[in-house]
Amino acid sequence: MTALTLSTAAVPGLRADAIVIGVAKGSASKPGGPVVAPGAEAVDQAYDGGLAGVLETLGVSGAEGEVTKLPAPSGFKAPLVVAVGLGAQPEKDSGYDTEALRKAAGVAARTLAGAKKAAFALPLTDAAGAGAVAEGVLLGAYSFDAYKDNGKDGKNGKAPLAEAVLLGGKPRDKAYKAAVERATAVAEELNRARDLINMPPNDLDPEAFAAIAQAAAKEHGIKVQVLDEKALAKGGYGGILGVGAGSASGPRLVKLSYTSSKAKKHLALVGKGITYDSGGISLKPAGHNETMKCDMSGAAAVFAAVVAAARLGLEVNVTGWLALAENMPSGSATRPGDVLRMYSGKTVEVLNTDAEGRLVLADALWAASAEKPDAIVDVATLTGAMMLALGSRTFGIMANDDAFRSAVHEAAEEVGEPAWPMPLPEHLRKGMDSATADIANMGERMGGGLVAGLFLREFVGEGITWAHLDIAGPAFNEGGPFGYTPKGGTGSAVRTLVRLAELAAAGELA
Repeated sequence: MTALTLSTAAVPGLRADAIVIGVAKGSASKPGGPVVAPGAEAVDQAYDGGLAGVLETLGVSGAEGEVTKLPAPSGFKAPLVVAVGLGAQPEKDSGYDTEALRKAAGVAARTLAGAKKAAFALPLTDAAGAGAVAEGVLLGAYSFDAYKDNGKDGKNGKAPLAEAVLLGGKPRDKAYKAAVERATAVAEELNRARDLINMPPNDLDPEAFAAIAQAAAKEHGIKVQVLDEKALAKGGYGGILGVGAGSASGPRLVKLSYTSSKAKKHLALVGKGITYDSGGISLKPAGHNETMKCDMSGAAAVFAAVVAAARLGLEVNVTGWLALAENMPSGSATRPGDVLRMYSGKTVEVLNTDAEGRLVLADALWAASAEKPDAIVDVATLTGAMMLALGSRTFGIMANDDAFRSAVHEAAEEVGEPAWPMPLPEHLRKGMDSATADIANMGERMGGGLVAGLFLREFVGEGITWAHLDIAGPAFNEGGPFGYTPKGGTGSAVRTLVRLAELAAAGELA
């Protein structure tokens, strides 16, 4: 991880590989060329106040994600200035949006891979801004190279930025220090989730995932319980067992319990953890298998969020349930037409073995409900239908309570995770009626993401507030990196879950 420090040092005398400054686009009320953002005054002064003109000559607009490198002015200890776009200039004097700062810092950190030290002179006006820049740096600098040939010199490509100095960050201010410490804990756990998502499935089966969770739980004082095949069979977890029946790697249900002596609320988090999804007997078509190692992204998000809550010492009880299985075709695999008896006692006719995520989640949701938490949030790469509806960067939110759905949406937007509230239309429930069992795992094709949400709702305990996050789109980025988001596993929903835990601790969660 990139080391972070706060500093009030003068920019010209700071020894670093680069100085990062912000550049904005002219706003509607202030049209024109690029605008040098606050924090870069010393650099602008060294250009005799003409830095904006120089940047405009170079074709800089200040657009989000834009990066321009230019030699540092004479007399600066750092040899390079990196101007990064912040997007539109704020209309008011309230300062730059935290997400704009987070994205700009992430782009700059990724651009400076290979550098030992960079000073970030971005527009910081408060502790929240410092936290956003810190988070952006740590997330943007992320790289996954555990499986690359390091060669004779021990390097493959460029190492992540080693150190970032946040200028204007008031190192002795408690609020600034706390913001950076929070950003570090959240970013480190989010990056741990990314590592898990990016791991090849031959190294991350359910047993291996459970072992990683156990090790982290021991390190951070989290109570952990792992149910293996025998325990799952004894307990009647038919959904998890049914999905994992075709694999040589047995399924697991992992329970992580973080407790606080000052807690007044209990939040349960449930994650889909299909470590590889072939589709089972309902085999996926060619071209749809290559990224299916990411089908455990929900469990990775829940795991990371519980550990982050423990590291932050939040005054709330958080229980994480990781429903882990590998969905494979074999002679022992569940067949279309089979009926599974779930942990709740309800029977499910399996019409499509590729609709497996809802089966493992159903068992975990019922187990979570038994503890009567104040709220349950499940996270899953559940349906391609949600990707068709919302694209590759936005996750859908469904819930059995409108106020809670709104609260989850607001939390997601607050931390910079694009999300959108989705309905649970009652008329779609009839499509899952089965002549053989209590319910089928498939319904109408149109609105398939909503059908999946309705299925999950059947396994939430009566009177318990619940939300479902379908992160199928943003969980794995198959395109190029953008902002602080890398190619590959993204860690989607981790920050939303942590924010929900913080709100619950503060008694502010609807």
